[in-house]
Amino acid sequence: MEYRISCSTPDLSPALVSPDAGCLEEIDPLGQPLKLGLMASGTGSNFVAIADAIAQHRLAAQIQLLIYNNPEAPVAQRAQERHIPAYLINHRDFAARETFDQQIADRLRAADVEWVVMVGWMRRVTSVLIEAFPDHIINIHPSLLPSFPGIRAVEQALAHQVKISGCTVHIVRLEVDSGPILMQAAVPVFSNDTPSLLHQRIQTQEHQIIVQTIAQLAQAKQTSDRQHNALG
Repeated sequence: MEYRISCSTPDLSPALVSPDAGCLEEIDPLGQPLKLGLMASGTGSNFVAIADAIAQHRLAAQIQLLIYNNPEAPVAQRAQERHIPAYLINHRDFAARETFDQQIADRLRAADVEWVVMVGWMRRVTSVLIEAFPDHIINIHPSLLPSFPGIRAVEQALAHQVKISGCTVHIVRLEVDSGPILMQAAVPVFSNDTPSLLHQRIQTQEHQIIVQTIAQLAQAKQTSDRQHNALG
């Protein structure tokens, strides 16, 4: 059985919840959606999870745009199928990471993005992007951080023969996979697991907790908006 660790309490302290527990707050139909900018490098399965949750009215958010850095990334086609603007910003066209990140930050700002969501973004970010959206960039990582940060996290877990792995949504900091943890899901590791098998089970939980995390952010925005309107 998988379990999710959610920072849903007011002080953001972790709380363990079962996979069957309802974690999405009721959506206020009059509230303003949370404006998202998504960044991806690959197939985009988490992109699809977010887009579908929005389309099914399970998430009070709106994807302003997708930025992808790999010209061959299948996520671009998935965005096109859902009529979501997608922009290729190829890191190979830039001599410096900072210049690359500045281009991304400019595009996100132009789209009026409130939160940046990295869903399989395979590039290290610089302070340029982090400072453009301080504490408003989240990432999904296929391990229970702080264990196994960086690349090949699933392979690292299998190499260390751990019995529990999982995935983490966290705030992005300059050091790779080091920011405050927002939500986690634990996934058991079986004796016959291969990287592919384990990664498939982890991805299933990724699709759940990335949507739940965004739902909490959207709920916080709607609560703040209501309080502001009440005072106004």
